Amino acid sequence: MHNIMLYGLQKSLKLIILLLAVSALSFALVEFSPIDPVQAYVGADMLRVSPEQREAIAAHWGFNQPPAERYIRWITSLIGGDFGMSMIYRSPVLEVIQQRFLSSAALMGTAWLLSGIIGFSVGVVAAMKKGTWIDRVIQWYCYTLASTPTFWLGLVLLLLFAVWLGWFPIGLGVPAGVLAQDVTWQDRMVHMFLPALTLSFTGISTIALHTRQKLISVLDSDYILFARARGERGFTLFWRHGLRNVALPAVTLQFTSFSELFGGAVLAEQVFSYPGLGQATVEAGLRGDVPLLLGIVLCSALFVFTGNVLADLIYRRVDPRMREGDAL
Repeated sequence: MHNIMLYGLQKSLKLIILLLAVSALSFALVEFSPIDPVQAYVGADMLRVSPEQREAIAAHWGFNQPPAERYIRWITSLIGGDFGMSMIYRSPVLEVIQQRFLSSAALMGTAWLLSGIIGFSVGVVAAMKKGTWIDRVIQWYCYTLASTPTFWLGLVLLLLFAVWLGWFPIGLGVPAGVLAQDVTWQDRMVHMFLPALTLSFTGISTIALHTRQKLISVLDSDYILFARARGERGFTLFWRHGLRNVALPAVTLQFTSFSELFGGAVLAEQVFSYPGLGQATVEAGLRGDVPLLLGIVLCSALFVFTGNVLADLIYRRVDPRMREGDAL
């Protein structure tokens, strides 16, 4: 019980330090950004805005105050649960993040499961067929996939399956011109398929190559040699002796890929015009929506930190040596 409380305290302290560091760095980067938030807020009507109106807008959003004062005021409001108002959507930042996060969570969750299942399966097949043409094809596929930009892959899938074949819609999260209450879950799944497939490709190669290498080392061990001598072959050999040894590293690696997943979601959502948190991040950055951008950055940092903690907890649950190390 003492170890659990100590572990929770350590993680909480690390999270606080992480959020403070991320908030300070993000605020500094936004401050030195060449984008004028007032000009981005007004948009094309900037020539019609008088200097007095410009000063009034800057005063309303607090841009006329010193950066240190604005940062302290923002942190103080943040501690009280107030993330501020979005300049683009004219709504509280938390409401915008909650609405967009639901769409992004469905997209990232689907892509996360696909990348884990496909990557693990492909890695197992490559290891079991080591040295054959199947192994070489899988390795070539994984290395090619690892070096392929997400946005380029999304454009290729969009061009192939949406434009040429017409199997899927070109973009958006729901059919255009349909009322929200008339949208079915089948419509959402069809619109989400290509973005999720694009996003899942970012994690397949890492999981597959890591699983392949780990399983090869397991298959070269002495107890596998003894199992082969007893007549065990193929899937039975993997199921009895290989699965447990390669599943844990794959699951851990899968949870630690949350940062890549969120970064890829930004590009995938932009390519497919998918109304998620990634697209909101790009809009907030290009249009100078400082409150929304900082809120999304903090939420994404919390999202990645949660993934790393879950991976750590899984490792501690399965591998008793890590718990013993804490007790020493």
